[in-house]
Amino acid sequence: MLLRSLVFYMGLISTMMLMVPFSLLIFPFPFAKRYYFATRWTAFNLWWLKITCDLTHSIEGLENIPTNASIIMSKHQSAWETLAIQLIFPIQVWIVKRELLWIPVYGWGLASMQPITIDRSSAIKAFRKIEKQGCERLAKGYWVVIFPEGTRVAPGQTKKYLPGGGMLAKKSGVSIIPVAHNAGYFWPRNSITKKSGTIQMVIGPAIDPDGKTAIEITNEVEKWIEDTVNKLPKPD
Repeated sequence: MLLRSLVFYMGLISTMMLMVPFSLLIFPFPFAKRYYFATRWTAFNLWWLKITCDLTHSIEGLENIPTNASIIMSKHQSAWETLAIQLIFPIQVWIVKRELLWIPVYGWGLASMQPITIDRSSAIKAFRKIEKQGCERLAKGYWVVIFPEGTRVAPGQTKKYLPGGGMLAKKSGVSIIPVAHNAGYFWPRNSITKKSGTIQMVIGPAIDPDGKTAIEITNEVEKWIEDTVNKLPKPD
């Protein structure tokens, strides 16, 4: 599996070296077209993951995805969900740390995807920016992706959910779609080696922010995600 995982990364890195400069060339195109081209790279890598590592996925709850732009709050265990969410949900923008934009070439390509960049050293400013720019993106019909734990957390461990997603839902009046999965068992954090098998993802019913505080919204999302994650298989 180590050798197969290395082959996977060879494909991922080589195609990224082609994709990033290409994303700069198509910068004048409308965002929807740029997003489509970018997700072709994502689709390739999930296919390549299946071919090289025999790692696939199943999805439950696709019927819970509404037609209107919403907020996605997902469990964050690995890099896998950062790929899969792009293909499962409609056109979207991400909340990312601003330092990623400083990476030569890669950062420029990332900037073309209209992310909401935050300075994690100032929580108040970060939450205000999420509220302001999140509402703007939602108004344009773009979904907003948030990993409420703020970082990848290994399976079996928990980290308090940050209130940014709940604050954005309260401010915008837009529902939250919670997402749970067990990807961390197959694509472990800080590990090159993948495990073959089937990652299971569950998309939950929309959580309506009406009549709730930001904290209450965040707590409801956290409970649903963590309860669902605990019910998913824990492969050896």
